[in-house]
Amino acid sequence: MKTDHSKTSATQSPAINLKGQFLIAMPAMQGDAFERAVIYVCDHSDSGALGLMINRTADVKISDILVRLQAEDDSLHISYPLPIQTEQNVYLGGPVQTERGFVLHSPYKEYAATVRINEHLGLTSSRDILEDVAQGKGPESFLLALGYAGWGAGQLEEELARNVWLTVPADAHVLFETLPTEKYQQAMRLLGISEAMLSDVVGHA
Repeated sequence: MKTDHSKTSATQSPAINLKGQFLIAMPAMQGDAFERAVIYVCDHSDSGALGLMINRTADVKISDILVRLQAEDDSLHISYPLPIQTEQNVYLGGPVQTERGFVLHSPYKEYAATVRINEHLGLTSSRDILEDVAQGKGPESFLLALGYAGWGAGQLEEELARNVWLTVPADAHVLFETLPTEKYQQAMRLLGISEAMLSDVVGHA
């Protein structure tokens, strides 16, 4: 998979716009960094695409990130004990800008650096959303990812033409309420198929 280290911008929409959809890695991607990946597409335009991998986590919790941030900057407002939502693990969003955090959240709310995905979802990269989370005033549903998956102009379309990915409209339950280890199978079920069925088809192609 190719990655583009420049941030995509929402200019013209491509012929097939996958914004708000899941990309599901095909079984042929074995051994690849995106093996069995489920990626939520946050932006897709003629300039490229940006998404977050939503089924792979780090051995780090959001609470760990908050404590670390406060140690670096005591102006960060944190209320103890931290809300239970901060005990969820941080996601490994992709190989681009892995030191940068992105919060995918619902409902949509405007923070200092928020991109509106649709009427229900926003993608925020500014620290103010973490302050809200730390004080128990954060979004109803959210996940924090480090890094993102990026494609330059035409790269995602080329991968789709090579059948690298399956696509399906995103589902909020899979996005926010399903265990990371179960998201690949659950995303497959949105298409009415299973991983075993797909592997069998690919093996006999």
